[in-house]
Amino acid sequence: MNGYLHLANGDSFAGHIEHTATHQAEGEIVFFTGMTGYQEVVTDPSYKDQIIVFTYPLIGNYGINEKDYESKKPHVAGVVVYECSDEGFHYEAMYSFKQYLKKWNIPLITHVDTRAVVKRIRKEGTMQSAFSTSAEPPAFTAECDGYVVKEVSTKEPVTYGNGEKHVVLMDFGYKKSILQELLNRECKVTVVPYSTSSSKVKELQPDGIVLSNGPGDPTQVSSQLDELKEIISSYPTLGICFGHQLIGLAFGAQTKKLAFGHRGANQPVIDLTNNKVCMTSQNHSYVVDEQTITSTPLNVRFKNVNDGSVEGLMHKDLPVMSVQYHPEAHPGPSDSTYIFDEFMTKVQQVGSGKVYA
Repeated sequence: MNGYLHLANGDSFAGHIEHTATHQAEGEIVFFTGMTGYQEVVTDPSYKDQIIVFTYPLIGNYGINEKDYESKKPHVAGVVVYECSDEGFHYEAMYSFKQYLKKWNIPLITHVDTRAVVKRIRKEGTMQSAFSTSAEPPAFTAECDGYVVKEVSTKEPVTYGNGEKHVVLMDFGYKKSILQELLNRECKVTVVPYSTSSSKVKELQPDGIVLSNGPGDPTQVSSQLDELKEIISSYPTLGICFGHQLIGLAFGAQTKKLAFGHRGANQPVIDLTNNKVCMTSQNHSYVVDEQTITSTPLNVRFKNVNDGSVEGLMHKDLPVMSVQYHPEAHPGPSDSTYIFDEFMTKVQQVGSGKVYA
């Protein structure tokens, strides 16, 4: 049926709504620039309640398989594409992209001028948006990130693997790929709720801590920063995306929101320790404000080549490191997985009594 994508600035774009949902699709509109990875994107908890515009003109051409989910269900509020393939041509495909979204009641609008939509977002920034079968724009709710972390975090601790080193993965909306990278390095991993106290973490006797990715504004968990600081000051720690921002906040830096964020599989990041550039996968609106880092015990290690924003931090004295991008994602190359190796080296060093450097 005919449908419309409405933006909060008053612009509307005509398209075709593939199936009706039992709820109206409304959320912050963002765009993803990767040619592939749509299955991982829609199941990434970091996209909770967002409407995602895929910039590549044909989405769904290799279908949906049973192993590339980042979580058990999709989290996006809606999907916007120019064209969606009716079938997936891949030997592992079990469903088409359309079938998968319909199964989970996720609205899909096709034949939208996605280039025009993205240009509008780049010019005016992310904003509230909605799908409708009416050309009349709806009354939008106030734009708000909300307290979405509690909606995607695990409710009870769950342990995976039986490796020698025990890593506690604090779940702010973690991706399965992060867990898998740790299991690949023969770790025992306990996934715990985002609100787990330092005393509860201590009872688990971890060798290291990973703060996961997650949706929304990192200041939504400001009330837990003191507990988080105690945790990450006690164990070798790696923060990823949302977790990176929390490390910045815990040690006194501030965060800010970008106009339209970084979402795609082609973001160039430079490692200032060796001047090497990696192509990375990213998904975030917020960054650590570099101007607020100078008074903290943190150093900037990684920067985005395109806009100069902070992409990673190192603590000056503690075995604490963070990255804004996703080292567990493989957008073609797997340049940045060495971050997990560095983290495990710190875990081994601390465990053997070596001085952190």
